[in-house]
Amino acid sequence: MTLLPFDYAIRNLGRSPRRLALVAGGSMLVALLAILAIGFSRGLASALASSGLESNALVLGSGSEESAERSEIPPTVRDVLVGEIDGLPMVAGEPAASSEIHAALPTRGPATGTLAPPMPVRGFENAAFLVHPQVALAEGRWPARGRDEVSLGLEAKSRLGAHIGDTVEIAGHAFEVCGFHAARGTAMHGEIWMRIDRLAQLTQRTTHSCVVVALGDAEFDDIDAFTASRLDLETVAMRESEYYARIAEFFKPIRVLVAITAFLIALGGALGGIHAMYAAFSTRVREAATLQALGFSRAAIALSLVLESTVACLAGALAACAVGLVALDGLAVHFSMGSFAVSVDSAAIAGALAAGLLLGLFGAIPAILRCLTLSIPTALRS
Repeated sequence: MTLLPFDYAIRNLGRSPRRLALVAGGSMLVALLAILAIGFSRGLASALASSGLESNALVLGSGSEESAERSEIPPTVRDVLVGEIDGLPMVAGEPAASSEIHAALPTRGPATGTLAPPMPVRGFENAAFLVHPQVALAEGRWPARGRDEVSLGLEAKSRLGAHIGDTVEIAGHAFEVCGFHAARGTAMHGEIWMRIDRLAQLTQRTTHSCVVVALGDAEFDDIDAFTASRLDLETVAMRESEYYARIAEFFKPIRVLVAITAFLIALGGALGGIHAMYAAFSTRVREAATLQALGFSRAAIALSLVLESTVACLAGALAACAVGLVALDGLAVHFSMGSFAVSVDSAAIAGALAAGLLLGLFGAIPAILRCLTLSIPTALRS
């Protein structure tokens, strides 16, 4: 079989810039949506996976295994646990066990002016830094005990538009921003941190949410046995990584919904691209018949048309990859647990290129059937 020259298909792309723009634009839309759907899913999964450490145990109230915000445990749990479990790591005489309060509270920043949706607030003590090594102070200082001060995650800072020394309103009370902390790639990057005693007063609660324990030389089974034996405390233990894995499972339907929505919108873009290709190729019926009269087989002509379509669609997909890396990679998405960044990684890029390739390969089929199913005399007279 004699094939048409490769540059024949490439030159045909430039014959109609408008047609090329329509085909490449439809492919670009499809590829961008593929990047967004894959980046959203992988960014959420990565943030939740990075937020929980396999080396940490989490002690929660019974029945609240999937929400630390709903959990309630006595404030004495940390001291009792530290006293009964051997092998817990000690740093400067301080056990690596952090009692915390987790809450979602309405906020108002100096730049927003209006109440924002509830943001995650974490009440902490100094031991929190021993069990959350992902968190580091980026600017300023940590809130002082007993004072109306907060540290904002960098994503929370961007969301509220606050600077050090500004005042933010949390649950109707004013707090001074004394610092910013970073925990990139985790849900804590978008949290507000304040001292646990002040958050307890703000939320009017006498209980804590959880205790995060670094295992060190201790075994997780020791923590599990402790919660099972102390029925009076009404607690349950799990690894911190398992807790965030359950949250990821909870958000799985949202990830599926995002993928389905992206697919439906992409389908519209794909149909637009296919329609553009059909309109472009159907006007070249006489050209296809002439090539057949010159001795080229229908298979060779079809291959040339598929090549032309694929190059145009891959060009759109490559443009989408460039836009995704520049505009979508790291894009913040806020949700009830804080925030996460859209991750335009190798999987998202591969998905975009695959979408462009499939659109190029299969999108040309209707046009090819239109060009090559007619007999040569009929096609030459069309």
